[in-house]
Order: sequence, then C-alpha cells, then structure tokens
Amino acid sequence: MNKRELRLDKYGISSNRYKELCGFCAQYPEWKRRLAELTDTVKCVEITDMPIYHTNGDATGNLAVKRSEITEKIDIVEKAAVEAAPDLYTYILQSVCYDYPYSYLEFTGIPCSRQTFYDYRRKFFYILDKSKK
Repeated sequence: MNKRELRLDKYGISSNRYKELCGFCAQYPEWKRRLAELTDTVKCVEITDMPIYHTNGDATGNLAVKRSEITEKIDIVEKAAVEAAPDLYTYILQSVCYDYPYSYLEFTGIPCSRQTFYDYRRKFFYILDKSKK
C-alpha cells in the first residue's frame, strides 16, 4: 500500500528523519511481543561429556537489562503519543505503529476530523524527534 508522507518541514524534520522515526515506530509491535516473551530466566542445561563454558553468569541480570532496554523504547513512543494528544493517543499509536489508515480509525470511532488527527500526528512526530535524540 502506498503511504503518503507527512509534511513536517515546519517542525524542522527532514523526510529522511521522518522515515527513520516511522521505522522506529514500526518496531513497536515487535518490542511489545518481545517484552512478553522475555519472562523466564530458567533454561535447560544440556548434559554432555564435553566441558561446559558459561558466558552468561547472571541470566537474571541479563534478562533485566534486555527488558529495561525494550521498555525504554516503548515508553518513548507511548509518552510522545500521550503528550501529543492525551485523548487520542491510542489512535495515534494505531496509526504510526500499526499503519492503520484514518479511514479504519474513523470506522472504530475516532472522535475528531481527519485534519485534526493529522495535526496531532505531526505533533507526535515532533515530540518523538525531540525525545529520541
């Protein structure tokens, strides 16, 4: 599907930076899925006659670091959406992270016009650009 780029020149965001921010937001569903998967530190130990060399001495610590990195990225996107429009942040997340078009959001009951929504979406990218530096 052809996706129309937003005009963000007045916010000082180039088209390449916009594409970078879109790519960052496109990873949001993967992060949520990965965060749900990263819960168990107990791993099965394979017993063989070969000597065992463990590089991961602290599996719980490594898991906590991975989870905190993913959580930080998720928080950046969610906080930018809430700051841009507290009443519409779920619609903004659906639009920028899951590529739902306005026509779909309109079908689900978005409480604003297309122009208003895209104004908030531009503001979201402006806030995301500032918080992701």
